[in-house]
Order: sequence, then C-alpha cells, then structure tokens
Amino acid sequence: MSDRLPYVVRVLRNATLPEGGVVDVVLDGEIVTEVVPAGEAPAGAAELDLSGYLLLPAAAEPHAHLDKSRTWELAKPPVGDLVQAIEQFRAFSATETVESVAARARATALDMLSKGITAIRSHVDLLRGDQPLRGVHALLQVREELRGLLDLELVALADDQTPTAVFEEALELGVDLVGGAPHLAADPPAEVDRLLGLAERTGRSVDLHTDENLDGSPTIVQFARRVAGWTTATATAGHCVRLGTLPEDELRETIADVVAADLGIVALPITNLYLQGWDRPVATPRGLTALRPLIEAGARLAAGADNVRDPFNPVGRCDPFETVSLLVTAGHLAIDEAYGLVSAGARAVLRLPAAGPEPGAQADFLAVRGGSLPEVAATADPNRHVLHRGRLVASTTCSVTMAAPASRDRVFV
Repeated sequence: MSDRLPYVVRVLRNATLPEGGVVDVVLDGEIVTEVVPAGEAPAGAAELDLSGYLLLPAAAEPHAHLDKSRTWELAKPPVGDLVQAIEQFRAFSATETVESVAARARATALDMLSKGITAIRSHVDLLRGDQPLRGVHALLQVREELRGLLDLELVALADDQTPTAVFEEALELGVDLVGGAPHLAADPPAEVDRLLGLAERTGRSVDLHTDENLDGSPTIVQFARRVAGWTTATATAGHCVRLGTLPEDELRETIADVVAADLGIVALPITNLYLQGWDRPVATPRGLTALRPLIEAGARLAAGADNVRDPFNPVGRCDPFETVSLLVTAGHLAIDEAYGLVSAGARAVLRLPAAGPEPGAQADFLAVRGGSLPEVAATADPNRHVLHRGRLVASTTCSVTMAAPASRDRVFV
C-alpha cells in the first residue's frame, strides 16, 4: 500500500463480507468487476490487504448542514428546541465570513470522509443581511476543493421571508437543489407551492425539511401529490417527524402517497431526538419518523446525521455508526437494516449508483477492522480504509497501549 493518498486500487484482498466469507474484490477504475474467493485475484496489481477487516458499501450522508457545523462552542447557545436553535444560529451567522464558513465545512466534510462517508448532500443557509450568499460561496469553494475525494451536493435553504430572487441567484451560482422548510412558514401550503414552483421553473430537484414537529397539520401529503408526476427531477423530504405521531389510518394513507410519488424520506435521529419533546417532560416521544411502516411499504428511505456540534445538536462524531446505533436503539431497527439506511438507502435517495462488493457496482467502500457487522456497529472501530471511485482516499490506523493486568498469583491485602 502506498503512503501517499489518494491512489488507485486494483484489488481488495482478503476482505471479510458481512454475510460471511473472505474474498478478493477486483476493480477496474471506478467499477467492481469481480468478487472471487480470497487468493484467486491476479497478483501484481495495486493491492490493499484487508485481512481482519469487514468490507462494506461506503456510507453516504443524505442530509448535512456543513455551513452550520462546529459552531456550538462559538455560538454558546442555550439548550433548547428547534425554534430556539434557528434564532440562535441566525444571530450567530451575522458574524460569519466566507472564510470562516469554508474552514468549518471543510473540516467536517473531511472528518466524514475519514469515517467512511463518500457522498454528502448539504443544505446551505441563505443568510439574512446584505450578503445572503456567504454560505453558498463558502460551500461552492469546498465542493471544488474536495472534488475527486467525495461527492458533494448542495441544497439552497431559507425561510418564507427570503425572496425567490435570492434562491434563484444561489442556483445560478451552482447550488444543485431547491430547499426550504414549509412547515415553519406563516402559510405552509403557499410555501410548498412557491418552492416546488421554483424547482419546476428551473428544472431542479428539491429537498425540503418536512414536518419537523410532533403535531400540527402535515405538509407531506401536498408535497408528495405535487411531485408525483415529475419525470426529470427528484424530490426528497427530510425529518418527517410528524409521520411518527400520526394516527395509524392517516399514516397508512400518507405513506401510500409517499410511495406513489417515489418521494425520498430521510430520517435524522441524532438531531430530532435532541430537538423534539422539550415541552413534554413525561412520556417524552421519540423524535423519529415512522421507520418500520415506511420500510414495510417499500418507501425510498435513508438516514443521516444532520447537524454536527451546532445549536441544533451539540454533539456528533461524523460517523455513520453513530446514526446506526441510534436507529437500532431508538428506532428498533435490525443492525443490517440500520446500516442499509446509511449506505444503500442513502445512495438511493441521493440517486447515486449502487456501491459495494458486487460486480458492476461503484467502487465506494468502507473497510472497518472487525469480523462482522454487529461487531463493527457496536465498536465503531476507528481502524478504517475508505475508497471512493476505486481510489483509496482515507486510512486511519490506531494503536492502544494497555497496562498489564495483575498476576493471578498476586495476593491483595
């Protein structure tokens, strides 16, 4: 293995698969061509020896806020709910520059990459004041700097008080998708119409923060029915916490609309478990969307981490296994289902090609030291290798020095 990254890999040798077995994976550029028993791949090509490592499809982050990340200690916000977090970040953002936003966003994106995330969709705030596109300029810069190391897609995010012209300018500069949070608008149905109309006029896909609340009238039905006829653009709904508290009959009908529209749903357990339920100290509800009903209905479903160390979530390790752990413990998913939502499910919502150890798949991998998926989900072992499009882009090797245990023959008094 070369000491210089990135470098092209031709063979992943002696890799353990989640379903069992040890294999060699042969790559041709960005694509997997063969998966054969260990030792059967041709020798002599650029190899990465994965003895003792579990080979997984790389993770993807379908809903990030790179421009907000790492501001908790700078903003020093009070702990609180969604509205408080919005107000606190809005006040803090007035102090931001393009350079400060880019520095934090870059650090967070690279941290995610080192943990095994090779594709990120990040929302970027259209800020208040006379320079509303500071965050946009910063993340466009970071996207260019990281090109070839990971895929970074940007979503313009603002409230109902932001002029449509500001959204349009962000899209002209190179932001990929239309975003927003209609459920927080003074007139939610009108805001859904405005944002989807903008997406239709500009030919863009859309990714909306949707029903990030435990009660109230959901907007997702209007959203799903409006995009059901789209053929060239895609639609994604993030959060969807209200689905987790809808009565069963209404939930079933709503999910039918979601599936009919092929609307991607993104669960965000870390942030929503933090933000939701502050006003309910007894029997506090889980801030999660309806994971099991969505899975059973065959919805296009993903999970992500959302905020990292900002007013919306003071913690976060940029690690997909953190999201997996919460999906298992709070969402009651099986471990393989949970990892599927941060990998294959996330790529499906982002409309990226399938990745992993399958012939024809994109060569995006996360190799973690360990022997099984339950083991690495539990330990989140830091020893990892990350490949993006057939190139090794990150490697982490850790060692532990441990004091020797006392001898069994030693007598303590």
